[in-house]
Amino acid sequence: MNYVTFGGVTVGLCILGYQLMGWYPGRKQLMKDPVKHASKLLPFLASWAYGCLTTLGIGGLIGTASSSVLGLSNWLGDAALVWGVGESVGQQAGAKTFVPLSSPGAALVLIATCVFIAAVKKASEDNSKTLKLGAWCGITLGTSAGVAGFAAVPLAQAANWCGDNLYAAI
Repeated sequence: MNYVTFGGVTVGLCILGYQLMGWYPGRKQLMKDPVKHASKLLPFLASWAYGCLTTLGIGGLIGTASSSVLGLSNWLGDAALVWGVGESVGQQAGAKTFVPLSSPGAALVLIATCVFIAAVKKASEDNSKTLKLGAWCGITLGTSAGVAGFAAVPLAQAANWCGDNLYAAI
């Protein structure tokens, strides 16, 4: 099972804060056309959900890549906490339990990986960066014990349900 340290969560929250500050149009503009501005967050949120799903019991190359990103994020965040603010490291911040993906759910993650790669290749440079940051943020926050970690349970259940229904229909 993948676990995340406080440093990894810190990296994920830094990515989330960076993305939100780059997106925020200002109160006046947001109140004027909230749907237009909220829709600009959809690519980030979709790739966040994908990144979160890759941490939930996925093996193979996708799971290895996700675990590597999580391990690197843990190390970077722990190093930043030690050198930046003098905090101790290595404390697990992960959720105690999570809903693993079923076989059809895991197959759906493979399909989502193909779609994600195509989206990154097709997107403009800025949108490609947004997609990559979203997936990275999802990987780091998907197994946290906070709100993002709680979001992993419904995401896994939705992936399992969609996979079950997709493969039952074929």
